[in-house]
Amino acid sequence: MTVVAIVVFAVAYLLIATEWTHKLLAALGGAAVLLALGVTDSEHAFYSHDTGIDWDVIFLLFGMMVIVGVLRRTGVFEYVAIWAAKRAKGSPLRVMLLLTLITATASAFLDNVTTVLLIAPVTLLVCDRLGISPVPFLIAEVMASNIGGAATLIGDPPNIIIASRSGLTFNDFLVHLAPLVVVEMIVFCLVVPWLFRGSFGVDPERRLSVMRLNEREAIEDKALLVKSGLVLLAVLVGFVGRSFLGVEPSVVALLGAGVLVVISGVATRDYMNAVEWQTLLFFAGLFVMVGALVRTGVIADLAAEVQQVTEGRALFATMLILGVSAVLSGVIDNIPYVATMSPVVQELTRGIPDPAQADALWWALAIGADFGGNATAVGASANVVVIGLALRAGSPISFWEFTRKGLVMTAITVAVAAPYLWLRYFALA
Repeated sequence: MTVVAIVVFAVAYLLIATEWTHKLLAALGGAAVLLALGVTDSEHAFYSHDTGIDWDVIFLLFGMMVIVGVLRRTGVFEYVAIWAAKRAKGSPLRVMLLLTLITATASAFLDNVTTVLLIAPVTLLVCDRLGISPVPFLIAEVMASNIGGAATLIGDPPNIIIASRSGLTFNDFLVHLAPLVVVEMIVFCLVVPWLFRGSFGVDPERRLSVMRLNEREAIEDKALLVKSGLVLLAVLVGFVGRSFLGVEPSVVALLGAGVLVVISGVATRDYMNAVEWQTLLFFAGLFVMVGALVRTGVIADLAAEVQQVTEGRALFATMLILGVSAVLSGVIDNIPYVATMSPVVQELTRGIPDPAQADALWWALAIGADFGGNATAVGASANVVVIGLALRAGSPISFWEFTRKGLVMTAITVAVAAPYLWLRYFALA
């Protein structure tokens, strides 16, 4: 069964990467084969938290898609798009830097998926106004989201898993990872002009026409904007305060969507048309395939190899975990990877007498998983969501178009993180 799980996953991943068939067909087809051959079953695929579909992710996405669908009818995205373009003087490069910095900051306090769901419509509109392709902008924003999300405990789902296993607090993440994220974003802003060179040409007439626009005229329904704004604010407060409220983000998003639908009076078709059904189904298929790898012990075996190789050497273990996490999180969604790897890291920390060096293993896992999510188009949930939104908007992002950029950015961010870990927890400790 182990071999079958590996082969099916590899074939499905190859089909997704090469785009020989639609990614949804590859993901659902792979899941169907695994279920038909008995590698996994309905109990593990649909009901298990460790080896099945992560319904929290699915319903978080669904709820936020509904909220965004209602928000779109207010004209607020058009307003923000014009505002951003005017503040950037119509310069595409400045627009990209502005939007990526907003995305990274928001991702530190919101779920990455929520952040990109809110920023992507703005990006599509501003690029339409300037007459340029939104693809480089969307790729840059999702990368910034994955980097910025590493700064706090609530910024990225893998961080939440790590905190629950290690006992590290919100302040611990803020003190230890936020400084690194600030450095990484400075490097990111310096790399962006080179990484996306050739994407910043704009017709001068387009730029002038944008500068002449009045963003206030974009608001179409002020009453609906107020209602939507209040509900969205409540949802965001629920996300930030989830550790105190004890309510999962998916529940917060669904409650917010339900309340907004009731008080807005928007027709069902108007907000349901905003739901990316293909993206949700793709996630479901991917979760089933990765769950099969977890159930058959493939991921656990890989993690155990790390434990055997390190032999209690803290610095070596830290760097190995950083590198392995960055690589595997680019291939396998970083949420199940961290869930599987966390017990191994916990065991490794027990053999390290220095508490700071022991914690360095947890920071290496978080950094590797979060930054490694940028490596490929399926490395993180936010990546998949943005690709789905781009496809729907008529600006498809291919697997390799994303991955070519993502691999470069992952290599750069991990290269910056390695000396940070060495200096802070070993050389200068």
